[in-house]
Amino acid sequence: MTIARIAFVSSDAPDARAAAAELVAVYGQTPVAEAEAIVALGGDGFLLQTLRETLGRNRPVFGMNRGTVGFLMNEFRIEGLPERIVHAAKEVIRPLEMTAETVWGDHVHALAINEVSLLRQSYQAAKVSISVDGQVRLDELICDGVMVATPAGSTAYNFSAQGPILPLDAPLLALTPVSPFRPRRWRGALLPNHVTVRFDILEEPKRPVNAVADHTEVKSVTAVTIHASREITGTLLFDASHSWDERILSEQFRY
Repeated sequence: MTIARIAFVSSDAPDARAAAAELVAVYGQTPVAEAEAIVALGGDGFLLQTLRETLGRNRPVFGMNRGTVGFLMNEFRIEGLPERIVHAAKEVIRPLEMTAETVWGDHVHALAINEVSLLRQSYQAAKVSISVDGQVRLDELICDGVMVATPAGSTAYNFSAQGPILPLDAPLLALTPVSPFRPRRWRGALLPNHVTVRFDILEEPKRPVNAVADHTEVKSVTAVTIHASREITGTLLFDASHSWDERILSEQFRY
């Protein structure tokens, strides 16, 4: 078995564009709609952008590092690429579905592969109530922000906010506060990925909050509900010799 139809896409970084040209010269170029696999050249951000644009299209994405951050990326090599893709480990990604209600009565829907985050909009800290499957779990969180992150997004903003790194196949979501003031010692929670999380904004006129689903920002929200998609998926491919699980272990034992 081999892969014959590959679509190469790259970020605007010079190294990424040059790498794409080299690969196209060797393997040819197939339109994304007709490809058996997509090779994304750049950093983690570009890989997830590519995955986001191909969600639900049954086009696995194999990333090769030609960017500044490459935690999700495979090593760049020109030789043997079709064989690497065939033997790669597959990880299915389920994005988060967000519905944000605004002070104007709008309901905004968006998908997020990394995380959905709530962030204070002014100098005042945000005040948020958190419910899980309709049950209030935290009456009042005063913080700079709070997020729900997928396993794929757990190494990004979530990790910077001291949240846990999750294996890609873990049936979990990370609920992580950003600079919590009260309760000061609350560090978040791990949730089953089948639950629905709801944030209600308290004292909204005094403490306005924005919601962000990856690159989609919604101003002045009053409530935000989040759950992992039941139907929409994407697939990332990793070299078997450099699996996601191994990267997570290495990261957690780094000092």
